Amino acid sequence: MIATYKYPVQYLSINWETEVAYIDEGQGDQTLVFIHGLATYIPSWYPMVDHFRSQYRCVAIDLPGYGRSSKGDYPATMSYYAGVVGQLIDSLGLEDVVLVGHSMGAQVAVTTVLDFPNQFEKLILLAPAGFETFSPEHASLLKATAVTETFLNATEAQIRASWALNFYQMPESVEFMIQDRINMMEASDFERYCQSVARGVHGMLNQPIADRLGEIRQKTLVVYGEEDALIPNRYLNPDLTTKKVAESGASKIPKVVLKYVPACGHFISFDKPAEINEIVDSFLTN
Repeated sequence: MIATYKYPVQYLSINWETEVAYIDEGQGDQTLVFIHGLATYIPSWYPMVDHFRSQYRCVAIDLPGYGRSSKGDYPATMSYYAGVVGQLIDSLGLEDVVLVGHSMGAQVAVTTVLDFPNQFEKLILLAPAGFETFSPEHASLLKATAVTETFLNATEAQIRASWALNFYQMPESVEFMIQDRINMMEASDFERYCQSVARGVHGMLNQPIADRLGEIRQKTLVVYGEEDALIPNRYLNPDLTTKKVAESGASKIPKVVLKYVPACGHFISFDKPAEINEIVDSFLTN
């Protein structure tokens, strides 16, 4: 089982079979809604919630299939997750919402603002997935490798190696999340979690956003770590760099601020928390 969260967890019933866990901290005129990436969960946002809860209401969600949310036979498409985020916002009566998404969560955030275009004024995308594109052949290859069994049968050594790829220099502060992932292997619903991760990969590939970025009307912040080892895919897109991916996506968004963080990998909220918080602070107040 995963360790107790540092903030109190609340729950929202989406339907008869789905209960979504979330934390709701701080208060302010604006609300930041945090959407985690593939295979992560609410604790991935601790450094940002710790910082921003003094000025903003901070709501972070465990997407269905992850963390303390219920596990089930969920589609894990971007539109499905966007619908869940929209339902959470409506149920809590949130106003003046800024979506903050990391990696897959950023692709969910983009899908959410496209599906609900009049609900948001600002959008924050941290190391967003969805800017990088893949040929049909490469997409099929990624789907073939992203199956439930891949994650179900991962050894501790493979788990640690996978986590290390997320960082320029992995901090000791992420060890608790690695232990959570290892401990999850003993949970009765572990296979459902692995299914959600596998389907999340398919969901990102099946509902690409690169060609729709020009439809975003919100003022948008895009941030990448300069040493992101996961975007782009070095095997399938060897001619791309993180900056090329960032610029190709950001250039399509009408009102965009693009930033890079030196000596920083993919999991930027933990890799360089002070720098990320400063960049986001500046964006929110200007």
